[in-house]
Amino acid sequence: MRREVIFEFTPIGTSVKVTALDVTTDLEVSVVAPSSASRNELERIALQKLRYMLNRQGETDSDAKKPGDREEPGGGGGIVV
Repeated sequence: MRREVIFEFTPIGTSVKVTALDVTTDLEVSVVAPSSASRNELERIALQKLRYMLNRQGETDSDAKKPGDREEPGGGGGIVV
């Protein structure tokens, strides 16, 4: 089963913030990269981070967030460079 992912691109000076949202779980991750990077590369990196976070949370393609499910405490997961 394929996941539906929405990408949002937000220019920030000479950089671009790419947000990837997994529609099934509402999990959202962001990456910031140079605006000179190709759109395909930016999407690939954001998707890779989204998959990493889904795996970290134990989500698989067969697992889906159900209405009324409680969120586990924690979060963040940002990368500081």
